[in-house]
Amino acid sequence: MNRFYAAALGAALLCLTPLMSMAAPLVAKVDVSTQTMTVIYNGQVAYRWPVSTARNGKYTPRGQWNAYWLSKHHRSSIYNNAPMPFAIFFNGDYAIHGTDQISRLGRPASAGCVRLHPEHAAVLFKLTQQVGKKNMKVVIDN
Repeated sequence: MNRFYAAALGAALLCLTPLMSMAAPLVAKVDVSTQTMTVIYNGQVAYRWPVSTARNGKYTPRGQWNAYWLSKHHRSSIYNNAPMPFAIFFNGDYAIHGTDQISRLGRPASAGCVRLHPEHAAVLFKLTQQVGKKNMKVVIDN
């Protein structure tokens, strides 16, 4: 009987994991298939913005992470010193950041990062500073 309860508890936790991951005060949920970001702040949808994720031949990672480093005036050390304003790093060299290629938002165009309009990136950056990096979750799927 104990195995039954353990299995039931395990199944319940697996079902609740996506809900628990959204429990952070700030969630940036990126849907690669629609090239959109939904920002959830204190459990409410606060913003929905177009983004650009990886273009053909590149890859945007899928999964869940916490922000671990913020860099307001970042420049890429990999891609010719490209500007990455309001960068929120979440997985190695991957970040959410502003772009000067605004006309390409809403379709795949990046080398793997999640690009936003610089004004939107500034809003997300400020919210991340307010709640703290450990309370900011990045979720990328589809």
